[in-house]
Amino acid sequence: METKHDFIYTDWILIENQFQPNQLHARETIFTIGNGYLGTRGTFEESYPRALSATLIHGVYDDVPVVYTELANCPDWLPLVVIIDGERFRLDQGKILEYNRELDLHQGVLSRSLRWRSPTGKTIDISFERFASLADHHVLGQRCQLTTVDFHGLIEIQGSINGYPENKGFNHWEGLDQGKSDKGFWLHSRTRYSRIDIGMAAKMTISGVEAAMQVNTAPGYPSISATFFSEPRQTVTIDKIVTVFTSQDVVEPVSAAQEKIAQLPDYITLRDANQEAWAEVWQQSDIVIEGDSKAAFAVRYNLFQLLIAAPRDNNRVSIPAKTLSGFGYHGHIFWDTEIFILPFFTFTQPALARNLLTYRYHTLDGARRKAIHYGYQGAMYAWESAVTGDEVTPRWALPSDFYGEDVRIWCRDREIHISSVIPYAAWYYWRVTGDDEWLRDYGAEIILDTAIFWSSRVEFNPQTQRYEIRSVIGADEYHELVHNNTFTNRIVQWHLEKACIVGDWLRRSFPEKATELEKKLQLTDEIRNHWQEIINKIWIPYDPETGLLEQCEGFFQLDDINLADYEPRQKSMQAILGIEGANNHQVLKQPDVLMLLYLMRESAEFPYSKKILEVNWDYYAPRTDITYGSSLGPAIHAILAADLGKTQEAYERFMQAAMVDLEDIRGNSNEGIHGASAGGIWQAVVFGFGGIQFTDHQPAANPHLPPGWTRLKFKLYWRGKWHDFDLRSTSPPPHLPNIRGAIFDLDGVLTDTAEYHYQAWQKLADEEGLPFNRQANEALRGISRRASLMLMIGDRRYSDTQIQEMMERKNDYYVELIQNITPDNLLPGAVSLLDNLRQAGLKIALGSASKNARVVVEKLGISDKLDAIADGYSVQKPKPAPDLFLFAAQQLGLPPQQCVVFEDAAAGIDAALAAGMWAVGMGPPERVGNAHIVLPCLDGMTWGKLQGKFRDIALEKRAVITI
Repeated sequence: METKHDFIYTDWILIENQFQPNQLHARETIFTIGNGYLGTRGTFEESYPRALSATLIHGVYDDVPVVYTELANCPDWLPLVVIIDGERFRLDQGKILEYNRELDLHQGVLSRSLRWRSPTGKTIDISFERFASLADHHVLGQRCQLTTVDFHGLIEIQGSINGYPENKGFNHWEGLDQGKSDKGFWLHSRTRYSRIDIGMAAKMTISGVEAAMQVNTAPGYPSISATFFSEPRQTVTIDKIVTVFTSQDVVEPVSAAQEKIAQLPDYITLRDANQEAWAEVWQQSDIVIEGDSKAAFAVRYNLFQLLIAAPRDNNRVSIPAKTLSGFGYHGHIFWDTEIFILPFFTFTQPALARNLLTYRYHTLDGARRKAIHYGYQGAMYAWESAVTGDEVTPRWALPSDFYGEDVRIWCRDREIHISSVIPYAAWYYWRVTGDDEWLRDYGAEIILDTAIFWSSRVEFNPQTQRYEIRSVIGADEYHELVHNNTFTNRIVQWHLEKACIVGDWLRRSFPEKATELEKKLQLTDEIRNHWQEIINKIWIPYDPETGLLEQCEGFFQLDDINLADYEPRQKSMQAILGIEGANNHQVLKQPDVLMLLYLMRESAEFPYSKKILEVNWDYYAPRTDITYGSSLGPAIHAILAADLGKTQEAYERFMQAAMVDLEDIRGNSNEGIHGASAGGIWQAVVFGFGGIQFTDHQPAANPHLPPGWTRLKFKLYWRGKWHDFDLRSTSPPPHLPNIRGAIFDLDGVLTDTAEYHYQAWQKLADEEGLPFNRQANEALRGISRRASLMLMIGDRRYSDTQIQEMMERKNDYYVELIQNITPDNLLPGAVSLLDNLRQAGLKIALGSASKNARVVVEKLGISDKLDAIADGYSVQKPKPAPDLFLFAAQQLGLPPQQCVVFEDAAAGIDAALAAGMWAVGMGPPERVGNAHIVLPCLDGMTWGKLQGKFRDIALEKRAVITI
């Protein structure tokens, strides 16, 4: 039985309490750890079939066919094998009795604990822990603890490094050498084409038992093994420490790795140092949200993923679109970093922001080569960039089926606004930090040389006497060949305005540097005058009467579209309409005009104003494929909706962005973290809900917190000073439900014994000549045996003795039928939800009118998941009287208002409501529509999702939510 299972969130810890093989790759992404030097996906130490293990190190690229270059999957430091009396521990064999995996964001530690029974019946408790040290980026720590439960036997441990990692089938490494060292081994490999060397060293210690260790240097797979006998309840601890360097860090990476590991202290000391480093980082970057625990955790989770991807000691690398967490986009760097991710670092970790922007300075030569290739001057930044800054966007996308056509990727040629958004990011870094030195040495050259590119790229139209930019792709990638995209034209105009200011500032403040740059870039007065002419005459498609901006020339002539006509859907509008179909419709992959308004919002420059935003929101938001278009869109929509006072819509878009990976909303988390979305989330909280705006003196807040948020706290760095914001809700918080107990009906909710009831009643009806069929059976849902029989017999007269006999006869038929029930008869999602509720701390009861409920519960194997049972013997009055559920609440020790009932019958819903409880109806709304929430089934449902829906009811005063 396949079930979906979601997470439990605490303030800082992500908890997974059930292993879901069908979500293997997405969870590997979600449980990624890192330290700004490398990232390691959350694969299992003991491995698992088809796992996508990866450790990606900043800047370690290697050439590959079709996609030019990609981050090379580095040798895997995780392998740690446990063998029990010859049986290898692995989750696809044996039986998982208990399972728990936790990612502690505050300490940067990933842990997993489980109880496993081997195929031959030996039970062992195993826990794993790992971290990538933030205190020393070249150090990785791993711990395994084993406790035998019911046997004594021979246990073997093998700690290894896998020197044969693959990028989905492609191995970038050739092994050069390896050897033994004190308590460990070392490995030396080199990338095949880029010739980058990597040196890794490992050592292992065992405590709690006497064990002799042996080093095995099998080619490409060095390992340390140890064998020992373990007695029941004996705990053994294995610590494995790994060091890693590349030839981009030091001249001799192998020697560096060996020297480092020789001087390292024990595992606990290293873990404590890592914890202290994380505490310092969170001191500057944390966001506190009170009143919404799910949002509070989701924000921290996304910030954690950004913090582990930001290079700390290297300004020649940057954050890839999928961070260091997966193979998506091959580790290439997009405008995502500057526009979506950078603000978080600029305002909370400015030294890291400086590194990220300086990468763009070091890749200027690549941008200049691209400009020359296309016949232009200056610097034309690559749409996708790697080490050198040369264009690495694949020219073709290969089809997924054998007979499909290759698809040309035009972004490399036409999506050129990146050459202005990088200067945009540089300008705002300078404005926020006041880092004149960086602007003088790096930023000015970026801003000026890209401006020179634009002066050669724009075209003058003599007929209209205006400058135009033709044949581009704007921010919206559903339209692959447009002219005069408003976003591009205005951002170029803005860029040239700032280039003039920076040039004047440089000549005034650092005249020698100005002269040096003008000579290097061949920047003349003629070029500067040309900039001014472009500024004055570039065309911005804008109607001053309506305030409406046309996305590009001719956009309003395209076929209009109503996205509601295509719902429900589970794929993008481009997938539905086809590439040409999307090109010909007014449908957007992501904000374009609205993205421009957001970028101009900061300084309230044209075209941003509240009125223009309102007009363009009303036009473009309904035409944007916000669910399956680009993951870059929801956070931007959240900010602008907050600006417009659309707080509920802002919150919905914000949560869509915040949960994109945690709930794998787009079904592609397996490829890596959505880095741009993570950065957008920080902006949505601070600029959207916090309403942060800037004056010449300091940032100021104009908050509009979502309903339910009672507090929002964060700090910002602004021109050398830290500013603390502690924002409180001005309105009293809504009364949110405090649910502490769950009461489940049995039939139709946890299992489907309704068929057995029907067959038993039908047999009785046939024997007695009573009219009865399946339709008549529907009226019997949720009511007692006597009430059911009385409905069936109608006006016919029977003595009490006869009625009692018929009830017993029906029950005998039913008891005979249910003897075949097994745990396989549990409905999809039932066990997952019961476990999820228990993990969340709720008490659980059964509330069934059936007098056979206990028998069914035993046969279903869920007795241990229930704290109390209320059945047909518990009370006198049946449903719709509230007595049964009130009795169940009493057994749980909870007041009725703190309980939620899961029911599939109208009588049961009425009983729950009469008891003053929350009600979740299972089945069609026409039957259970009086419930607070209506669900088709329990499959995929979690306490977190239910909490969100109850929260919506409290905030919006809605009676029913149907999903």
